Amino acid sequence: MKRVLMIVAALCMLLVVFATLVWNGTILLNHPSKDKYPVRGVDVSSHQGKIDWQTLSAQGISFAFIKATEGSGFVDPCFADNFSAARETGLRVGAYHFFSFDSLGQPQAELFIKTVPKEDDLLPPVIDIELYGEKEKQIPEATAVRRQLDVLLTALKAYYGKKPILYATKTSYDLYLADHYGEYDIWIRDVVSYPQLEDGKNWTFWQYTNRARLEGYQGEEKYIDLNVFSGTHAEWEAYRG
Repeated sequence: MKRVLMIVAALCMLLVVFATLVWNGTILLNHPSKDKYPVRGVDVSSHQGKIDWQTLSAQGISFAFIKATEGSGFVDPCFADNFSAARETGLRVGAYHFFSFDSLGQPQAELFIKTVPKEDDLLPPVIDIELYGEKEKQIPEATAVRRQLDVLLTALKAYYGKKPILYATKTSYDLYLADHYGEYDIWIRDVVSYPQLEDGKNWTFWQYTNRARLEGYQGEEKYIDLNVFSGTHAEWEAYRG
């Protein structure tokens, strides 16, 4: 019995060490093949603080999505600086909007349009749909969410001339996007395993970790999100959304 308890204690200790290494980003659970997914990028917000985009862009990335707005009244305080500086590098740049379940779609669209310039070389606008705060327990009803999301999508597509990209966690995808929005590119978040969408749709972008560490930023958040594009370098060069 004593030996069994010692083995259990050792296994528990190893589990704690492993969990700690995963939490602090020393071990990443996902390792997408660079041969299969050669095009990589980051997404950032004010949490990364001041970013040296020349340093960041030189670390094997090809694109950057930058947080612009949230809901109908919040503009990321670092967006303008990040957007301008990122575009001076060789990166392809896009902007994203964090969808609010508490705001109508039209004022959310108006805030994004007011904040993000319309430029031909930009990646398509992104709408980030994920549960937050009390919404994780009091889950918004799907039909009502899609009604406002449709308004937002229509407005952004009309203004920018590009179909927006839909970003989702597995939970939010299954709740609001599965079996809908088949014409839109999907950016899926799965930091534990390879993402497979329940409705069989293929993803275009995959956020495979939120615990990476790169050089070139100084913010309250020491980690940075990493993503891959689903295709080859040639397909990336041709990609317009």
